[in-house]
Amino acid sequence: MSGDSLNLGSEQPFVSHLIELRDRLLRIVLAILILFLALFGFANDIYHYIASPLMELLPEGQSMIATGVISPFLTPFKLTLVLSFYIAIPYILYQVWGFIAPGLYKHERKMVMPLAASSTILFYVGMAFAYYVVFPLIFAFLTTTAPEGVEVMPDMKDYLDFVLKLFFAFGIAFEVPIATILLCWMGTTTPDSLREKRAYVIVGAFVIGMLLTPPDMISQTLLAIPMWLLFEAGILFAPFFMPKEDDDNGDDDPDSGKAARAPQAAPVISPSDKSSTEESTKKPFDPTEFKSDYLAPTDTEMEAELDRIEAEEDEAESSDTSSSELDDDAAESTSEEPLDEAAQAREDRARKQAQREADNIRMDHYESPISERYGELDAESERALDEELELMDGGDYDDDAEEFDEESEKDPSEQK
Repeated sequence: MSGDSLNLGSEQPFVSHLIELRDRLLRIVLAILILFLALFGFANDIYHYIASPLMELLPEGQSMIATGVISPFLTPFKLTLVLSFYIAIPYILYQVWGFIAPGLYKHERKMVMPLAASSTILFYVGMAFAYYVVFPLIFAFLTTTAPEGVEVMPDMKDYLDFVLKLFFAFGIAFEVPIATILLCWMGTTTPDSLREKRAYVIVGAFVIGMLLTPPDMISQTLLAIPMWLLFEAGILFAPFFMPKEDDDNGDDDPDSGKAARAPQAAPVISPSDKSSTEESTKKPFDPTEFKSDYLAPTDTEMEAELDRIEAEEDEAESSDTSSSELDDDAAESTSEEPLDEAAQAREDRARKQAQREADNIRMDHYESPISERYGELDAESERALDEELELMDGGDYDDDAEEFDEESEKDPSEQK
């Protein structure tokens, strides 16, 4: 693996990513350790500089104390270590950037670097604001509120915990513009939507100030007001970072945009494909394909539909009767030979079968056919169903007639 090279154009396996992550974490730890060793010799001077806002406001003759046995050594040690981390933040962000950059698009890489630099600067500005503005106001208030007879002598360890908490709170609070810009850039919200929620943001700023600062009104207000002003600054600059409509993942490849804008030729359809397309469009409607959208009709709608279908059938039957009469007249004029009994029986059975199919079509208008709902019928069940249909038609099921039909269909030589 090559040093700090980002390898933007090549893909790496999972193990190589883990190795790179380990290397970058080791570099971060090494950078913090080097800074700590360089600053540890000035640990007491650094602590005195951090404690000066309070020590300058203490009454004459009073000073800070150390109640712990190892506090005089451990407290400056802790301060130096935390300071080393804060100073190394730019290098830490650079290592994080070097690890995630290969997985970003070109326009995302252009966006991350300015945001990382500005977020680091804003964090340092928040810490400076806390040290030069907030600390003098808070300590001036706290040192004058002590009851009579109580000497103000803060412990050095408690003071360090207090100021580190404020440094971190103000450093994070000054990142509000970055958070606002990121939300608008990702499309989560818009500047207009954030303006409409300004009242809720102001209330939330005071709530955060209450949670992150000591229980006094001054520090809470000094944190909430900058957060609100920075929120307004974020809304002001967010429109410059809003995603454009023509931005997409193809920005990394200049040729991809040209290919997307090139006109595409209309597909050529052969006559066979055209005929198959027309046949597919003429496919009969299958209600089983739309079971999720199917709604059962009411009784009134069903009766009306049945009446309509019966009227259509009556009209068709009347037209068929008239045409059949004409055909019968033509047949009688051409041939005077009567039909034999077997042909008459086959015609009757064909007419009844057609009537049953019409009834099934009428029922299939509302529900799927019986064969689809219950499966195929065996020979015995089908015979029983034929008997029931014969009885419903007002006739008697005649086994002899069926046997006669089967015999008539045999070869005349076999009958002899």
